[in-house]
Amino acid sequence: MRRAIAHIEAHAREPLTLDDIAAAAGISTRGLQHAFRRALDMTPSEYLRRVRLDGAHAELRSVAPMSVTEVARRWGFSSASRFARYYRESYGRNPAQTARMF
Repeated sequence: MRRAIAHIEAHAREPLTLDDIAAAAGISTRGLQHAFRRALDMTPSEYLRRVRLDGAHAELRSVAPMSVTEVARRWGFSSASRFARYYRESYGRNPAQTARMF
């Protein structure tokens, strides 16, 4: 688990697949999914999304103005609308509101 988590956190802005994460952790994809469910009660994909959302949230809160679409793309979200939906679910407001606050 530690190797998988470290790999996700180090490479969250890059395109990652479950196979990539499992290989970095030295276990099978199925073993990776089972380990995440058991230890964190979430899938590796959900954990990756959480790390990406946290990174995007931090960037949106920075003083440097940048577009929400640009931040979403940099953090691995190919769809700005899907990013906005996940963001609202996690933070209770849309990403543009966060960007305007800072």
